[in-house]
Amino acid sequence: MSNRRIYLDNNATTPTDPRVVETMLPYFTNMYGNAASRNHPYGWEAEEGVDYAREQIAQLIGADPKEIIFTSGATESDNLAIKGVFEMYARKGNHIITLTTEHKAVLDACQKVEKKGGSVTYLDVKGDGLVDLAELEAAITDKTIMISIMFANNETGVIQPMKEIGEICQKHGVLFMSDITQAAGKIPVDVKELGIHLAAFTAHKMYGPKGVGALFVNRKGPRVKVTAQLDGGGHERGMRSGTLNVPGIVGFGKAAKLCREEMAQDAQRLSQLRDKLQTGLMASLEEVVINGNEEHRMPHVTNMSFKHVEGEGLMMTFNQNIALSSGSACTSASLEPSYVLKALGLGDDLAHSSLRFSLGRFTTEEDIDDAIKAVADGVNHMRSLSPIWEMYKEGIDLESIEWSEH
Repeated sequence: MSNRRIYLDNNATTPTDPRVVETMLPYFTNMYGNAASRNHPYGWEAEEGVDYAREQIAQLIGADPKEIIFTSGATESDNLAIKGVFEMYARKGNHIITLTTEHKAVLDACQKVEKKGGSVTYLDVKGDGLVDLAELEAAITDKTIMISIMFANNETGVIQPMKEIGEICQKHGVLFMSDITQAAGKIPVDVKELGIHLAAFTAHKMYGPKGVGALFVNRKGPRVKVTAQLDGGGHERGMRSGTLNVPGIVGFGKAAKLCREEMAQDAQRLSQLRDKLQTGLMASLEEVVINGNEEHRMPHVTNMSFKHVEGEGLMMTFNQNIALSSGSACTSASLEPSYVLKALGLGDDLAHSSLRFSLGRFTTEEDIDDAIKAVADGVNHMRSLSPIWEMYKEGIDLESIEWSEH
């Protein structure tokens, strides 16, 4: 393999598409007005750019432009949705239902709600990563105000049965909130059709800039309200104060437009490359497991465990050349095995031996060929040094061994 660098960590962030950068540039130089300055042309230009972006982003998810609230990213949007609904609907109830496999931005916001006197049910998922719909419905009480379930998981790419969840929420008069970050711009998302009332997402996962995101807040049937978490100026229909990041928002809009036009062909190409990667690794190596439901998942993602190999150590064999993730990027500072994979029922050993491959718009066939070779070489190298692998190859039942604590 050459010293070419290969990027297969698109679920962590995507490169900004050059067409997006080009659209943003004038808003740093000539059109630098504040979108809230309503009394001169500089402000009007900025506001016009923001309004157009709002339309482009709304179109991507089947919303009305007035339902798009700009934030600094999906983490802020998750916080605004969860804490904002909890405070606004306190008279109706204080109970929220979510999954143990949600993004940390959702789980940590839910924990903060618990500290404020709220009650949160964290449902486990089935072994393939999907929610049990009967369990979900059974968890609803007369105090339940919201169910928060992500569209597609950031680690496994597993897609939840959104329409069915939306129907359960409608039947019980409960708000349906979803972190759609990994799905928006990659596969069709129509919030109205799915019965989603609040949706958090961000530009940098869809070839836009970092530091700008949005929260979709449903306006009618039902009209949803959230309590602002930032005060000052009453921007964004009073839900999120702060001077708008105009260049970022304009870039977000352009990224959304490109995704709408190109997602079908991107998805088809990437699912073929993803399948080639999986097939290649499984043909070259034994004892490889694909984590999560293979039918209901994102076209560009696969999460694989390589038995008897430690994932972090494996990555060190090729991470000068190939960017991958073991576990989620937002928590990769910790060496705990992925909580998402543990929730799927994987033991520590398999969870520790997993890698997430997430392909993107700029991934090539050559990238995949090189990745298959590098990962297979790395696994074989690690296994050649492993006494446990040697024992496995000799047919020793590793489950029956009593390991000493020392």
